[in-house]
Amino acid sequence: MTEDEARDRIAANVSRETFERLEIYAAALVKWQKAINLVAPGTIPELWARHFLDSAQVFDLCPATEGLWLDIGSGAGFPGLVCAAIAAEKAPGLRFTFIESDLRKGSFLRTVAAEMGLKIGVLTRRIEEAPPQNAAVISARALASLTRLLGHAEHHLSPDGTALFMKGATHGQEVEEALETWAMTMDSVPSQTADGAVILKIGDIRRA
Repeated sequence: MTEDEARDRIAANVSRETFERLEIYAAALVKWQKAINLVAPGTIPELWARHFLDSAQVFDLCPATEGLWLDIGSGAGFPGLVCAAIAAEKAPGLRFTFIESDLRKGSFLRTVAAEMGLKIGVLTRRIEEAPPQNAAVISARALASLTRLLGHAEHHLSPDGTALFMKGATHGQEVEEALETWAMTMDSVPSQTADGAVILKIGDIRRA
């Protein structure tokens, strides 16, 4: 998918205001990338296809319309900040908190969210050291193994909450390993942007 096609697909599904917020985000990311490594440099020419559209598809799987959406290991803000921009239009009852231990990346998230006109919380600490957030939704992209992510979810997700974890082509092996120590309900939704990749929609997380 080309950059123009990715931009057009997003623009067709959000308001003009939301799309303008995403454009502000893209411009800020390119600017900050010169000082700190937010995304792989080779993906900058493909921001909309590789990062923005990839993140936008996560919002469509969110069952909640209110409560806390917790994005962990947020880095440059994918998928959380894209979802926050869309939620401001489509699910204003959701509030967003990001956990990112890197102080510079935390500063980026706060700054760009303010530029986008979004109110978010940012915790610059390790995920396991943050107090339980009782989140309705927890999301993560390219952060850790599924087994480890489920541990974070157990700590931060509400009992009836939903985890949305973005995983690559090797997700099958990760699921098998996770089922050795965890039980859960899970839907595997094929990614719209990467062959073999999925979004794992997980609930009822408990230790096996």
